[in-house]
Amino acid sequence: MGQRRVAVTGLGIVSPFGTDLDDYFARLARGESAIRLYSTDIPRPFALPAVHCAGFDGGAELGRGLAHTMDRCSQLGATAAFAAWQNAGFPEKSAAALPHRNAGVAWGTALGGTLTFEQGYRDLYMLGRERVSPLSVVLGMNNAAASHISIQLKLPGPCHTYTIACASAAVAIGEAFHRIRRGEADLMVTGGSDCPLGYGVVRAWEALRVVAPGDETTAYRACRPFSGDRAGLVLGEGAAALVLEDWDLAQARGARIYAEMVGYGTTSDHSHLVKPEAEGQVRAIRAALADGGLTPEQVGYVNAHGTATREGDPTEIAALREVFGPLAPDLPVSATKSMHGHLMGATGAVEALVTTLALARNVVPPTAFLDEIDPDCAGVRHVTAAQGAAPTAEAALSNSFAFGGTNAVLAFRRTA
Repeated sequence: MGQRRVAVTGLGIVSPFGTDLDDYFARLARGESAIRLYSTDIPRPFALPAVHCAGFDGGAELGRGLAHTMDRCSQLGATAAFAAWQNAGFPEKSAAALPHRNAGVAWGTALGGTLTFEQGYRDLYMLGRERVSPLSVVLGMNNAAASHISIQLKLPGPCHTYTIACASAAVAIGEAFHRIRRGEADLMVTGGSDCPLGYGVVRAWEALRVVAPGDETTAYRACRPFSGDRAGLVLGEGAAALVLEDWDLAQARGARIYAEMVGYGTTSDHSHLVKPEAEGQVRAIRAALADGGLTPEQVGYVNAHGTATREGDPTEIAALREVFGPLAPDLPVSATKSMHGHLMGATGAVEALVTTLALARNVVPPTAFLDEIDPDCAGVRHVTAAQGAAPTAEAALSNSFAFGGTNAVLAFRRTA
């Protein structure tokens, strides 16, 4: 049996802009930022630019009873997964009627139910309580979101969770893709969710000195990847999901196909916990191209990891210059984190969704607020809001490069 083709048939998003897929992509295409000043006084006051899904109500989306058994991370993830499921053309929350019963879940999260554990620590150490919630373990475990998705959609196949820092969702998607291509599954619901806005998590990232500052008037443009005046990343919460499906089965049921997923490459820098290496990224990009049977000439868009850190951005551009060589100056590149922030383990799913829609709609969303390109980040065709959207070519890549040195690159091909 040869390798099977893999179709992207469903997409789902939970963001500060809501859950409407068309509206979400249209806002990104216009260069609209979801970043705002996020303030809280629990347990002590702090404020920073962040991406917060303020309008999200897990109870309203999922039902109060089900939401009560979930941490916010799982609520976001399940909502995105159910939206992708429906978007794929399955009106009922059940795989029982599918012609392909070998369906599963592959999910990514860097932090899992960290808000549940933080609440437990407050209860024990600040409020002096003797007990935490009896649901703390099942709310907080990293595989909770994947498990809820599997249970609610009645997916009997593999149910796996990947926790690999910023590459978590990208690796989950890549592994789901390979599982279908090898014939080990017919359909996979895949993606990621994270909620890194707890007090302890925020303060930990601040201590690394990589979080961008901002106030009420400047927060919206705090994340400026590849810019000479970039000042760091912006934390965000949210979720995104994709339904990946065996191509022939998708066509047989008349499914809408957004794009074909064709390649996945992953490598380790094997050198440093937090310092990225261009050489490792080069190997991951080349691996994704080879896995997808693509040449550099076929790639018309790269959704960059682009976190707006001083060291990460030029390293990624150096890797792209190495892989694409003389083609690099004409290669459209954008970092949509400038608008949706860095959703930690969920980011790879959000950017895979954006990359898929860029191919399907022939529109490249920009890097917002890129007014002056850092000379160290030059050498590719940066798509900016001022330039407007650029047409895409046959294929596109989505890059995710994580602390710990894991690099994951996803490759998609346009279907028409």
